[in-house]
Amino acid sequence: MARQLTELPGGRFLMGTDDCDGYPADGEGPVRTVELSPFRIAPTTVTNAAFATFVKDTGYRTGAEAFGFSYVFEGFLPPQLAATAEAVAEVPWWRAVPGATWRAPEGPGSTVTTRQNHPVVHVSWSDARAYCAWSGTRLPTEAEWEYAARGGLEQARYPWGDDLTPGGRHRCNTWQGIFPTLNTAADGHRATAPVTAFRPNGFGLYNTVGNVWEWCADWFSPDHHRHAGAPRRDPLGPPGGAARVMRGGSHLCHASYCNRYRVAARSSNTPDSSAGNIGFRVAAD
Repeated sequence: MARQLTELPGGRFLMGTDDCDGYPADGEGPVRTVELSPFRIAPTTVTNAAFATFVKDTGYRTGAEAFGFSYVFEGFLPPQLAATAEAVAEVPWWRAVPGATWRAPEGPGSTVTTRQNHPVVHVSWSDARAYCAWSGTRLPTEAEWEYAARGGLEQARYPWGDDLTPGGRHRCNTWQGIFPTLNTAADGHRATAPVTAFRPNGFGLYNTVGNVWEWCADWFSPDHHRHAGAPRRDPLGPPGGAARVMRGGSHLCHASYCNRYRVAARSSNTPDSSAGNIGFRVAAD
């Protein structure tokens, strides 16, 4: 696995953003200079096929399989299941679906047979770490992820520049239309896309924004990096917390409510959480 990683030289880059479209409460800013040692990172997120190999080799059971459910966007569910699956109060378009796992992303009766080259989903941070231990890799730090996702561009809003659709061309997989009721799929994908969909960034990495959220190694904090003395060389995030960092946004992000498919955007979730729009990519020293 590690032989397939892209080597990046590291060095100094400007992390974060003071963009007016950002979310200050998420701790996207201020812009600061960060220095990284050389590292390697996967050009794509881990696929269903790769995760299946891991499971076959180890017999691993994900958290969703152990808990008996995971979260699925209601628009992907058949009417009867959508009507019976418990809705999440704050975000009712998410449903807790019994039997939803990485093998059955929309619950019983669904399959990844035709999605082998799509990102594996319904994997928690703990599941991602287990895969890393098996493959001799690790999760990227948040700083490594952002440096890699930028593809060598300084302070651009997206991995390819500042225009979301340059020349009218879609460059990532996000929600098109009116969220959460109408997805026109103008970018070619209603749900997840293959991991090599769209053009790679300047470092040869695919889909670093949109498609699926990607777990990072760090604990999440909106202000740890603001503290005096916070590391600026190979930062690892705070020493503890309640949630782990996720980066990149997903196919369910839309400017009307979750404009987090920008390179500097951040979010988080508890380490045991899983959903149909969360995956990961691996890294190594």
